Amino acid sequence: MTPSSTPLPSGRFSGREDFQALVRAALECAGAQGWRELVLSDADFWDWPLGEAAVIEALTAWVRQGQRITLLARSYDEVVRRHPRFVRWRSTWDHKIVCRRCAGSAPSDVPSLLWSPQWALQRLDAERCVGVSGDEPERRVLLKEKIDEWLLRRSTPGFPSTTLGL
Repeated sequence: MTPSSTPLPSGRFSGREDFQALVRAALECAGAQGWRELVLSDADFWDWPLGEAAVIEALTAWVRQGQRITLLARSYDEVVRRHPRFVRWRSTWDHKIVCRRCAGSAPSDVPSLLWSPQWALQRLDAERCVGVSGDEPERRVLLKEKIDEWLLRRSTPGFPSTTLGL
């Protein structure tokens, strides 16, 4: 079975490998099932698998369906350093991506999550990569309220797709 036909897991996860596998599976599922919205949030995305070819393919399949993605980070410096393939992809699909920045926040305050209307993943302890995932409506509503607070009140536009110089 492919991840698109297998339900994404619900429950606790622990460890960087489990976290990254869940992110990969969710992004593949988003493209295969045509999820209408995605929000990715993390202090800096340094340990997310954003630069992997399979992740870029999944994101491309997803945005080609007309969907939009929102990213929230304290800083995008690690994205630029660690995920150049994602940075190139982001430049190509700039019209489908909203990037917000919350530079004044402590790294530990920025939520680390992947949210969609269908399923969500949240790291409760980003340093140890411990968290929960699932499709429970209550969890998704609470996470959406939390991330909306950050996006609407605690962040500003950030991570431009191009840098204009003089």
